Amino acid sequence: MEETLIFLDEGFIYVLSKYFRGRESIKFDRIIFSKNLAAKENLNCKKIFYYNAPPFQSEPPTEEEVIRKEGYDRFIKKISKSSQIIVREGRCQRLKIEGKFVYKQKAVDSLAIIDLMSVPLKHPEIKKIIIVSSDSDFVPAIESLKEFDIKTILYTYYERKRDADFSRSNELIKSVYKYIKLSKEDFDNAPLTK
Repeated sequence: MEETLIFLDEGFIYVLSKYFRGRESIKFDRIIFSKNLAAKENLNCKKIFYYNAPPFQSEPPTEEEVIRKEGYDRFIKKISKSSQIIVREGRCQRLKIEGKFVYKQKAVDSLAIIDLMSVPLKHPEIKKIIIVSSDSDFVPAIESLKEFDIKTILYTYYERKRDADFSRSNELIKSVYKYIKLSKEDFDNAPLTK
């Protein structure tokens, strides 16, 4: 069976799983989730690239920030035990806008783009990749990969109504070989076991 690499944008996945469930995010196994998506495309998951940023920490961190970071560190330690997953971490920036704190991931997209552009060099046997995201920042990298005959399959989510939580990037959709809309079942079919 042909092998693939999977690129998981955790920022997008987290928001989508919360949307599907209501208030809390769905607890699911990222490795099973990735393997299931690959299997839907008749591909074998060779490696998973996982992109996230640790939670923001003040100087000194608040008790809530410490608890959040400890949970994040446990999760990263657990998934890092698998030789199939490569964890890439950016950083979390806190901005104060109109009196409220807003948190943004920084450098996460850059890390993903670097990995995407290294596919032809580090994985010349790979001819199809899967990206789980909705970020149009990946379009130039996807377009460049076409020069190496690498097809990108996009798993994303969007709504067709006005003022929707998830809008569709036509530029991203047009750049890929194929796109599939994620469903709640994709998360439910990857249960987290203890």
